Amino acid sequence: MKKQIITMLSVLVVGTTLLTACSGSNEGNASDPNGSSGESGSKVKLTGVVVKHPLTKPLAEMEWLQQIEEAAGVDIQWQEITADWGQKKGTMLASGDVPDLFVGPNVITDADFAQFNGLFQDMSELIEGAPNVQKMFEEKPETKQISTQRDGQIYGLAKYQRFWPDTVNRQYINQTWLDNLGLDMPTTWDELYDVLVAFKEKDANGNGDPNDEIPMDWSGGIGGFFNPAVLLGGMGITLSSDVSGQGYFVEDGKVKNFLTDDRYKELVIFLNKLYKAGLINSEVFTHDYTKLQAVARGEGDTAKVGFTWGWVASDRFGEQLAPQYASMSPLKSSSSYSGPVSWSYDSYTLNYGANNIVMSAKTKNKEAAMRFINELYKPEIGIQVLFGSIGPNIEDKGNGSYAVLPPKDTKMDPGTWKWTSTWADNGAFYISDTIDLTLGKDMQEVLTQSEPLKDALAQVDSQVDIYPGTFVKYTNEDNNAMSLNNTNVMNLANTTFAKWVTKGGIEAEWDAYVKESQKAGLDKNVEIMQKYYDEFVSKL
Repeated sequence: MKKQIITMLSVLVVGTTLLTACSGSNEGNASDPNGSSGESGSKVKLTGVVVKHPLTKPLAEMEWLQQIEEAAGVDIQWQEITADWGQKKGTMLASGDVPDLFVGPNVITDADFAQFNGLFQDMSELIEGAPNVQKMFEEKPETKQISTQRDGQIYGLAKYQRFWPDTVNRQYINQTWLDNLGLDMPTTWDELYDVLVAFKEKDANGNGDPNDEIPMDWSGGIGGFFNPAVLLGGMGITLSSDVSGQGYFVEDGKVKNFLTDDRYKELVIFLNKLYKAGLINSEVFTHDYTKLQAVARGEGDTAKVGFTWGWVASDRFGEQLAPQYASMSPLKSSSSYSGPVSWSYDSYTLNYGANNIVMSAKTKNKEAAMRFINELYKPEIGIQVLFGSIGPNIEDKGNGSYAVLPPKDTKMDPGTWKWTSTWADNGAFYISDTIDLTLGKDMQEVLTQSEPLKDALAQVDSQVDIYPGTFVKYTNEDNNAMSLNNTNVMNLANTTFAKWVTKGGIEAEWDAYVKESQKAGLDKNVEIMQKYYDEFVSKL
């Protein structure tokens, strides 16, 4: 599988409530190939759930969505979910009272398909009448691989969004603060420590208050996006966000887990050193996303955060402060370290998605639901699902080419504009490699700000150095076992990580922790994943 040059993520953020219970549609006739609901020219009524970002405006205000519902001859009553989907989903699926369609990133998982067998529609035959989905499968065969279960059935469709870079994570330091204090950009963990101490003690932002700087901040966890786990690259560990959120990575053809690796222990010891010195935000394990972003955006021209991670500077720090920050190369763990230096490689996760749209087996007019899905997978619609409607968000240049427009509000960054306007990365869509689209400023900045990571990422062989989690379909037995084991392992890991960073103690407790992690099923999961990794590599 060729290494792709592509785009994020986003991290699904939380906040609202379910609207009303949503049963399968009660109009239309599954035997009617034209999807008529009984009256000539009338629309088929469907129900749907969409899992969206809290910033995203109501679906009724999305021009592109109204257009494709019209084109498909359907009228969809949407429930818009922005919080606690995992909990709400469990209740909904257990009741069997489900909508016709689900939309969102891995909105219904392979494990859900196994647990609630018969609740979801195998779309294999319906896709024969969906030329846009077929085109995606033909042009990007890996999307069919992602969509197809081991038994050949297709319950959820993949997405492909083409433009994202090879990594979700960029590492930022306030260059203005470095210049103010006459400091060089750090290249090792020890140099970073010294710089952060200077940020804390020497009024780095120059506002006369030596106590308002936060030298280092992140969202609090150890897995997934934008957190210190990427520092493990300074000891040769190559992460990949679709599995490294639970510690897994590949090294020399072997699946491993950094949560019980001695290099992780070294990282936690370093973070505890930073925390004890007052160099990490004291609220790092308690603040929410809104507070995290607000702190990084400072006060006017006065920045508050010195070092952190993010998608792009304008999103992390806002348009006003973004010019103060520089993206960085990976930091070596020490000046004496002579091994490989790596970074997180997230191309699979960013450019592809699994189960982004799912149909209920209870849907009474499956052909109408598939007509809607087919419209959704038009490449010209795909760019609107991702970036917003043609007109306010995208310019149609009239010659088969398009351009992403800047936000109408000049104070808003392009990333916020995108997430406000449309489903964005959470949607189900296909953007063909042949469509001519000029990207917005933020995406151009992402590519530019990824330059310091280029050498490290160039060393990654995406076919063998990355666990292909996006493309793997586990058996029901393995899926269930891994899910239970991961829950137990991560409960232990999250609790100990926060404690060890803030209070220390990892050296004394490490051996017992490793044994407890093994008892929780970590080694069993590594064994299972190795089997699927070997199977994947053998077919390359």
